[in-house]
Amino acid sequence: GVVQGLANHTILIARDGREFDIADSCAPMRAADNEIVGAVLVFRNVTAEHQALQAAQDNAALVRCVFDTVADGIVTFHAQGGNIESTNRAMEALFSYSGPEFKGMSLTLLVPELNELHTNTELAYFGVGAQDRAYGRVREVIGKRQDGSRFPLEIAVCEMPLHGQRFFTALLRDISARRVAEGALRSAGALQRAMSNNANFSSIATDVDGVIQIFNVGAQRMLGYSANEVMNHMTPADLLDPHELAEHAHALSAETGSPVTPGFNALVFKASRSLEDICELTFIRKNGGRVPALVSVTALRDDQNATIGYLLISMDNTTRKIVEADQALLDQALKSKNVELESAHRQAHKANLAKSEFLSSMSHELRTPLGAILGFAQLLESGTPAPTATQKRSIDQILKAGWYLLDLINEVLDLALVESGKIALSMEPVSLCAALDECHMMVEPQAQKSGVRVVFNPCETTHFVQADRTRLKQVLINLLSNAIKYNRVDGMVTVECSSADPSWMRISVRDTGAGLTPEQLAQLFQPFNRLGQDQNGGEGTGIGLVVCKRLIELMGGQIGFASTVGEGSLFWFQLASVPAPRAVALASRPPGITKLQIEKPKLLRTLLYVEDNPANLMLVADLMARRDDVQLLTASDGHSGIEMARAHLPDVILMDINLPGINGMGALRVLAHDTTTAHIPVIALSANALPRDIEKGLEAGFLRYLTKPIRIKAFTEALDMAFEQGDKAKADLANGSAPLAAVHD
Repeated sequence: GVVQGLANHTILIARDGREFDIADSCAPMRAADNEIVGAVLVFRNVTAEHQALQAAQDNAALVRCVFDTVADGIVTFHAQGGNIESTNRAMEALFSYSGPEFKGMSLTLLVPELNELHTNTELAYFGVGAQDRAYGRVREVIGKRQDGSRFPLEIAVCEMPLHGQRFFTALLRDISARRVAEGALRSAGALQRAMSNNANFSSIATDVDGVIQIFNVGAQRMLGYSANEVMNHMTPADLLDPHELAEHAHALSAETGSPVTPGFNALVFKASRSLEDICELTFIRKNGGRVPALVSVTALRDDQNATIGYLLISMDNTTRKIVEADQALLDQALKSKNVELESAHRQAHKANLAKSEFLSSMSHELRTPLGAILGFAQLLESGTPAPTATQKRSIDQILKAGWYLLDLINEVLDLALVESGKIALSMEPVSLCAALDECHMMVEPQAQKSGVRVVFNPCETTHFVQADRTRLKQVLINLLSNAIKYNRVDGMVTVECSSADPSWMRISVRDTGAGLTPEQLAQLFQPFNRLGQDQNGGEGTGIGLVVCKRLIELMGGQIGFASTVGEGSLFWFQLASVPAPRAVALASRPPGITKLQIEKPKLLRTLLYVEDNPANLMLVADLMARRDDVQLLTASDGHSGIEMARAHLPDVILMDINLPGINGMGALRVLAHDTTTAHIPVIALSANALPRDIEKGLEAGFLRYLTKPIRIKAFTEALDMAFEQGDKAKADLANGSAPLAAVHD
């Protein structure tokens, strides 16, 4: 009952099958009484209109496609206010905004320079025509991204009327890469100019025939010619010593097996064949002077690899020649000096060997009389009847002085060994916990006697360091003894382990003593310097800390200290931390750790003592006189000792090392190779107390190696252990088995 319009995509099909786009409408037909009696349909052919609309839509899509795919940013904005109307996708990449964010934004946010213009009409300053853009006539401005970063832009603006309003369209291009490239080109150009004008290097370029085309400032300075005098007039061969060029050509002929013509051809022979050619030649200056030079010759080639010329770069070699001459004289002087140093080194090595021999000899010579002093003093101290109080005081002084002198001898020898580098270290993983426990037990009596409390903070059993076990304990005992000795009554010594760095373990010994002044700290680790403690009556040699420092360094560690007057001192050292080794079987433990508990035998045992020193013989005789289970036999030289051993077959032999005739080592070898005496345990008792002496003795086959002066308790324990070994060896012989192997420690 109302007017209707069909959809705008309605198609009318003609009788011949043609199709027409139509616009149509339908209205009712009414009678006089308003009754609908029919309908009227009106059709209008709109094919042409649809085609025009589709063409417009296709054109707009094409424009949009071009608009969005062009690499440069395109923005359309109102002339009045500069608000952005539309942008392409390249704008999003340039300024990091999304498309909708641009809508209505002022262009001055993207190009801040525009904000400095008072009226938008001045945008005409940026406007360029199509012809100008074709010639690259655009303006350069600075763009601002969303994050505030700035970058160089090229901008070209043109006016565009749209919908009866004034608009501007701007084309924006990021020129950052071009700026970088231009900077690189400028730098390269500057480098080329600098190279060309470098007065320290001569650059000569020729054409393919060798005629000079470039003669730089350095060449002019070196040879005294102006560029105009040589360019297009001379070849480099005209500037060089002709005799050297002839020799150069002769050498090339011999090298290549084909004749090479002297002159420019010889100069560029290798370069023309793409071979490196650097040689020493002599230029002749304009004034006739000679300039030795190092010359590099290179072929210049075009894009097709055809040779278009040659480049000679030369450096004045005069200074180097002078230096070489001076160096030759210096080398000769050094060679002579090295001969002298080598001779001095041999003499020093010889002296060092003599020093080691002297130390070993002095150890023996000093220990021999000292052994008698300490041995007989110990006998007097423990003799029957007991000494009187006055005698006891005198004996105590003798023993105190004797043991101190022995310590001094030991420390001096130890220092000499460390300083000479002759000390041998047995590096292995060592348990810090075990080492500290042993040292704690060793220093506890000294601490109690001094009224000092020693506290060992807990140490993890998994803490192991790479060290020589014996030397590590030597360092610990020295630091602990010093901390106790120089502490105050009722003072404290604190020992702790720490591991600030996983690769190191640090052991610190802190005391509550008087502390050291800065002057005293500066003198630490100086041999025989006791820092004034000798004035206080305290015993010491001033050697212990020096030996500690050298030992720690030899074990690859570090040692340090800190001290405050009135508060005490801290000494520390650190060694490389290592993983705990695998569990070791009990059978692999070093012998001698557990004291042997031996019951006193009922049968009489025989001890043969081979010694040439009457005082030592007397001392051992007095010691054995106190035992009713030992019969003592003596011999004064090695040969007599061997004969007595064969004749009497003693249970144990006590052997000096330095014997007349045949020494103790030789006597031991003879006894070991004799089937009648091979089973007899032999103990070494010698004044040769250097570690290497002891090591050689044990390697030779001595059961134990005791050093003089005799410590009666240790001597008695070693003797009892040897008797026990002798009993086992005799029992094995009786049963027909081989004798037991000697136990070394």
